[in-house]
Amino acid sequence: MLGHQSGRRGIRGLAGAVIAIFLLCGFAPFAHGAVDSLKIGAPLCYVVTPEDPGAEMPSPADYRCHGRPRGYQAGTLWLHMPVQARSAGDDLALLVHLTRFDRLTIFSTYADGAVRTFGVARGDFGTHWRDGGQIVFRLPDRDVPVASLTMRFDRLASHDLLRARLMPGSEADREGTLVGPLIGGALTLLLLGTIYNLSLAHGVRRQFIAWHGAWAACVFIWGLIWSQLALLVVPGIAGTLSSQICTFLSTLAIACATASAVTSLERSLLPRALRIGVLLLGAAVALVGLPAAFAVGPAIEPIGQILGVLIIADLLAVTAAIVTAWRRGSVEARDFALAWAVPMATLGATQLLDLNDRLLGGGAQIAVLMASAFQTIWLSFAITRRLARLRIERDAAQAAQAELDELARRDSLTGLLNRRGFIAAAGEALALAERENIAFGLLLIDVDRFKAVNDHFGHDVGDRVLRRIADRLRQWEGDICTAGRLGGEEFVLIVRGLAGRPLAEFADRVRIGIAGQGYDGLLPADMPVTVSIGLADTGAATSFPLLYRLADEALYEAKRGGRNRVVIHASGRTALPPRPARRA
Repeated sequence: MLGHQSGRRGIRGLAGAVIAIFLLCGFAPFAHGAVDSLKIGAPLCYVVTPEDPGAEMPSPADYRCHGRPRGYQAGTLWLHMPVQARSAGDDLALLVHLTRFDRLTIFSTYADGAVRTFGVARGDFGTHWRDGGQIVFRLPDRDVPVASLTMRFDRLASHDLLRARLMPGSEADREGTLVGPLIGGALTLLLLGTIYNLSLAHGVRRQFIAWHGAWAACVFIWGLIWSQLALLVVPGIAGTLSSQICTFLSTLAIACATASAVTSLERSLLPRALRIGVLLLGAAVALVGLPAAFAVGPAIEPIGQILGVLIIADLLAVTAAIVTAWRRGSVEARDFALAWAVPMATLGATQLLDLNDRLLGGGAQIAVLMASAFQTIWLSFAITRRLARLRIERDAAQAAQAELDELARRDSLTGLLNRRGFIAAAGEALALAERENIAFGLLLIDVDRFKAVNDHFGHDVGDRVLRRIADRLRQWEGDICTAGRLGGEEFVLIVRGLAGRPLAEFADRVRIGIAGQGYDGLLPADMPVTVSIGLADTGAATSFPLLYRLADEALYEAKRGGRNRVVIHASGRTALPPRPARRA
């Protein structure tokens, strides 16, 4: 019940964030001061003529001030508007937003009839381009005010996509000062997000992180071209080519974001139909983006309308997938929803609201760019936090497994290696000794008459005696020795670097050390603890099973020879008789 309540609260919070972004983008514009907005589509006088580079401005009688222009895509569209009376010497700037055309010429007509001309052409914007996808024309100061403006577009793709503003030059400068750092900061964050996510995807092999990195890369390149900063390196893409590339990149980015959203959610949490439907919508946006990018003539408008419908449908489908997974307990869905709420709401706002003259003139594009930068940083942090948590959990699981494995290799009574653990360790040690060509010895140690201890004093005392013997053997453990308990009262040592007589002398020190360990409080003084030791080395055997068999035969020989002694391999030709042991 609490989980469902938490999910509902989260979804309500997400919906609130979406509504807030819509309101922010729709009704909270930056102040522009005294700005005349030339909204192409408001009553403007126009005339369409065949394309002729040398053509002069049409006469006032040729312009029509009602209806919509037709057939201009293959010719020239002239737009004429009077300028509200201003004082002589006013500093004015005309800002035209990036769109598709072959050539743009501006005619500034003054009250005394003088005309000043400015122009840019496809592939060559000169010094007129500015951050934020705008072309700026500064009208010269004269002693008489500007009376009208005429804009000539050759092979304009769409009249409805035109955006132009006439504003004081100081306001234009202020906008340029503000918009540059905003775009630069957003692009920097997107570039870092691209590098980080693609590197992370390569390292952890997570599909949705790769899709997110691809999305960030598309938005970064799109922002670089749309803002016209790319013209610093490739000036030849100015104009139509920039717009075409941006259109395709924007649809490709939506497709990558859709794939990232769906692949981040567990398959079991989404209905199969919903999952496939969302992916198909994302692919459809990218496919329609191709003709939208390269369409010319009247076809661009219906393609644009289809693309807008697909984008809205894709946003709704992705939202449905995220909400479904969130309600079913997906942590990834929660992180994805919180990260994508702002860019998804912003993208939806660009399809439903007119943002053309807002946000420092950058309109919908700068809103999407800023929201995308916010999103990629948020989601990168969320991914990092999630992966760090998973890594901590994995490390803890591995540590627990290692501890369990170690416990499985250890004798529960003495803490020494048990039979399984010792055989594995001995096999590795013997292989290393063979590679490094060093001696290797095996000592089998059996407690003499241990049954009498259990019979007279009980198994509890017997266990305590075994633990003291193990404590003494543990003192020899290190780089050259490994100790273990094979079961009952039988212990074992492997020794690296000793063979023959030196190995036998070491084994005798072990025998004496065990006897002198001190068993006060456990056994009476007239009942000493002694051990018999059988040993073999790699001079007698070259495999662990054979080494063990020879040591076992030597141990049997030590028992038969009177106990409390050391015997080397089966022949018994090397035996060290018992010597008195000092009591600890």
